[in-house]
Amino acid sequence: MSLVLASASASRAGLLRAAGVQFSVHPADLDEAALMAGMAGSQAASVVLALAGAKALAVSAARPGALVLGGDTVIALDGDLVSKCTDMAAARALLQRMSGKDHLLVSAAALARDGNVIWRHASPVRMTVRPLSPAFLDAYLAAEGPAILSSVGCYHYEGRGAQLFDRVEGDYFSVLGLPLLPLLAALRQEGVIAR
Repeated sequence: MSLVLASASASRAGLLRAAGVQFSVHPADLDEAALMAGMAGSQAASVVLALAGAKALAVSAARPGALVLGGDTVIALDGDLVSKCTDMAAARALLQRMSGKDHLLVSAAALARDGNVIWRHASPVRMTVRPLSPAFLDAYLAAEGPAILSSVGCYHYEGRGAQLFDRVEGDYFSVLGLPLLPLLAALRQEGVIAR
């Protein structure tokens, strides 16, 4: 059984590779902003499950017989759903907004085959950002640079981004963008990896 990752995310690919999962990459071409706008007012878990499923289905249509993995991550902050920032000014504004607050990060994965979603899972993580000083933010943004724009929340938790937090309650892999352990169980069920 071949697995296709319907994402250009280096983090998701890295997690799969590190876990010994063989896969190919075929990023989904979707207007995520339009999909999210159409779900305004929905809970974060519902939105992220829909986005992951839409990505898996889009690629599944182009790859008959393949098992396709879609993934997505959103943040719920002060009643708003947050996605990726478009520039460094937006990143600074978001980090200032998150300073000293909790947010809910939700990562989801979905598996599709032949145009049908056959499995999905969402994993919420409660994250507490410590109060961030302007000097810290300046240094953080300068060190991380535009690479943080590829991450929801503008942090790479596996690196310098860990310095942003006082407390994290939930699955480490989900913070990196993929609920890996439930996904591995599903891949065993589908015969992609050994039981």
